Amino acid sequence: MARRDSLIATKPETVVAMSEEARPAAEEMLDTVLAAAYPEAEARVERPDGVTVGIDRSEPMRTLGRLVQEDFCILQKKQGDEHVLTAAVRCFPGSWSLEEKFGRPLVSIHEPVASYDADVARRVQRLFDGVQVGRPLWRFNALWYADAELHQPRSNHNRRRVPVPQDAGFLRSEKQSIVRLPVTQAVVFSIHTYVIARADAPRFSEH
Repeated sequence: MARRDSLIATKPETVVAMSEEARPAAEEMLDTVLAAAYPEAEARVERPDGVTVGIDRSEPMRTLGRLVQEDFCILQKKQGDEHVLTAAVRCFPGSWSLEEKFGRPLVSIHEPVASYDADVARRVQRLFDGVQVGRPLWRFNALWYADAELHQPRSNHNRRRVPVPQDAGFLRSEKQSIVRLPVTQAVVFSIHTYVIARADAPRFSEH
């Protein structure tokens, strides 16, 4: 949480973005997180690490980023049949740039992932269309990294060299959840990032 506080304070343009059309959804997400994690919250909350955070409703995404360990991306339909990234707090990207992805639809967000072809794009869009209120979906990934830094933004034009597992010291995994907000009907893609040392990931080390 201290790392998140530092990034939001010193690099807000890199880790926080919100269009005005996304404000109702961002405010709804803030209320959702407060109700779940801090049900007694009023003007401020005390986090489990002892830090007091003011509830700034004029900056809902920035406030969200300081309340919990998850990153949040809000996607809304506004161009044809695709969901567009309209708000986010993304403190811990893994080879991903919020500045490049903000305001773009799902297909563009996943460029240049080779496996994200037209068929996969259709299936992902159907998944986003079909997620129901109260029935969230989740998945996780597992990728090898050379270092344990959580904040690893990277441009599409400067792709990272993916290390083979034998040369990488850390396993990075993102638990990703997809949630439909009941009022605005926006879709929230949340990401909780974990990084563990190779020694603590024996069952992955052979793959």
